Amino acid sequence: MAEAEHAPERHAPLSFADARRLLVIILLVVVACMLLRALVPVVLLFAIVTLIAMVLNPVVVALEKRRIPRAVSVALLLLGVAATAVIVAAIIVPAFADQVQALLRRAPEVWQGIRSRINELARRYPSLQTAVPQADQIVTTIAAQTGAVTNVLLRSTIGVVGGVFVFVFALLLLIFMLANPQPLVLAYLALAPDRHREKARRTLVRLMAQMTAWARGVAINGLITGATTGVLLWIIGVQPAFLFAVLSFIGEFLPNIGPVLVSIPILLVALSISVTKFWLALGAVLLVYQVEVNFLVPFVLGKEMRMNPVNILFFTIAMGWLFGVAGAVLAVPAAALVEILVDEFYLRPRRVDFAALDRDAALIVRGERAADHPPIVK
Repeated sequence: MAEAEHAPERHAPLSFADARRLLVIILLVVVACMLLRALVPVVLLFAIVTLIAMVLNPVVVALEKRRIPRAVSVALLLLGVAATAVIVAAIIVPAFADQVQALLRRAPEVWQGIRSRINELARRYPSLQTAVPQADQIVTTIAAQTGAVTNVLLRSTIGVVGGVFVFVFALLLLIFMLANPQPLVLAYLALAPDRHREKARRTLVRLMAQMTAWARGVAINGLITGATTGVLLWIIGVQPAFLFAVLSFIGEFLPNIGPVLVSIPILLVALSISVTKFWLALGAVLLVYQVEVNFLVPFVLGKEMRMNPVNILFFTIAMGWLFGVAGAVLAVPAAALVEILVDEFYLRPRRVDFAALDRDAALIVRGERAADHPPIVK
């Protein structure tokens, strides 16, 4: 009897029913993956609308505290946003479009200036002469195709109807989320198991606070950075300064990568004018970046968005690779969500001593041993 109890368990051979069940499971997994891949645009749309609702909800709550019904508060908020968008579009879009067209018309002149600077460097450094013809051929080809591509993009009407439909759908979804968000929050909390419900509640509260801080910080940083960049470029004589100012504002929505991408056309246009303009533009770009990193980001974002730049860069590249520009814009919210989830569901239950780990990390970075620094006994 004892031998029977301790006998090794024998697995029955795979039957036809088991194989069929396994194939059905594999098929369902494949179909689910294909469905999720097809629904990526829908998921991104819901994510962006949810993020906007999180950012705008504190404004609605503030209006409610002034005894304004929530429905009226939402209507007033959306009217204010629409009026602001119309005013901004009426003031900025015409000037922006004019400067884009002017820069496109100047493209051959800009390239000739860059080519002259490269030829000067080639005369000073003969080893660069072999690289000049290749660069000339590549950029000439790109410049020749720029006009045709631009005309196609400006004249094309493909996707306009779909874009209008998506915009109307997103607007209706935003109105529903702002007008009555409580059922959504209730469903979210109800889906969480009882033992994790408090963690789920804290996760949502922290995420909402961080997203509000992020949106406020991006808007303020973008306005200051764009205005400063435009003024400095105007002073040193690199035009179109207004176009580069608007691009600097837009670049703030792509963390870490945006400022680098915006600086490339600025430096190229400056180089086409003269080497001195190039160094002045480079100094202006670096000055604005240093002021933003060392002053604006800590001061404007505050303690709510103390996130590691490495994590933000990783999520920016990963989200951009997977979902394009929309994914890159959602990189900071995604990084914040993952960081909060790890903290609430993994680090806090383990009661991690971050002070001790920080000391160990400092020793590792300096290449020292823990035995050389015994703990201080209080």
